[in-house]
Amino acid sequence: MSFSDLKKKSSLGSLTNKLVKEVEKMTKQGNGDERLWKPQLDKSGNGYAVIRFLPAPDGEDLPWVKLYSHAFQGPNGWYIENSRTTIGDKDPVSEYNSQLWNTGRDSDKDEARRQKRKLSYYSNIYVVKDSINPDNEGKVFLFKYGKKIFDKITAAMQPEFEDEKPINPFDFWQGANFKLKIKKVAGYWNYDSSEFGRVEPLLDDDDALEAIWKKEYPLTAIAGVDQFKPYEELKKRMNYVLGLDRDWLSEKLTEKAGTEESIDPYFDHQTKGPEHSHSHGHSHDNDDSGFNAPDIMASKESAPEEDDTLSYFQRLAED
Repeated sequence: MSFSDLKKKSSLGSLTNKLVKEVEKMTKQGNGDERLWKPQLDKSGNGYAVIRFLPAPDGEDLPWVKLYSHAFQGPNGWYIENSRTTIGDKDPVSEYNSQLWNTGRDSDKDEARRQKRKLSYYSNIYVVKDSINPDNEGKVFLFKYGKKIFDKITAAMQPEFEDEKPINPFDFWQGANFKLKIKKVAGYWNYDSSEFGRVEPLLDDDDALEAIWKKEYPLTAIAGVDQFKPYEELKKRMNYVLGLDRDWLSEKLTEKAGTEESIDPYFDHQTKGPEHSHSHGHSHDNDDSGFNAPDIMASKESAPEEDDTLSYFQRLAED
């Protein structure tokens, strides 16, 4: 397009109309990962959907992948990053939290709890029923969930009582649909009422099942090495957010003098939460009990196993 054409289109207002349509399109689609399916609440404040967990993608061994991440706010903004502990490497936040925990001071333990790592799982799902967004029905998505839902999956595979028959929730033929039931408890999304239905094939057509299987998204790439920033970069970011690196902070404050821009080179100070500041967003499925354990590497001094605290981010997004 030539410059004269650009001017001509401007006079006609066609470019403006095109931009408006793109904005409307973005608003409808949202700014998240389109591969991800997210449940929603109805007007009564409850949520209900039926999904089916799918087998491992072709060439992969497991139908899920887990990812540890950190998301907390310090004096100088938000720290929202994947934790290198996911891939078995040392992580600066885990190391710092261990130091805090080992001081024995309650205030330091509280800080470690606030900064603990969050556990998320990803699986491919087939949406059987989504009343709020029926266009999602019959499609394959990635589903991000936390420890509580994963515990329900584990319980289905390893039932507690002998009169209960174990099932593989990820099986096309001998699996079961998962009824996702969401209630708000103390301001958090709670999935305790969610349950698996009866054992039944997802579909009675193997060709259709194969087509669904071929539409699955790779899982191992979600926690691939390239998804984690280098240790030194994470440490620098953590020191800045928490105000631990005074020299760097002083330098940033000097740079800010005479300008209205935020001193935070990664996130705007006005950002209220992770939904607005990083591509690795979070959703939630448990209550405040998730904050009862610190983010420290496994050791004899470790507190109980870290729960995911996905509902924390849900509340942040609603504030």
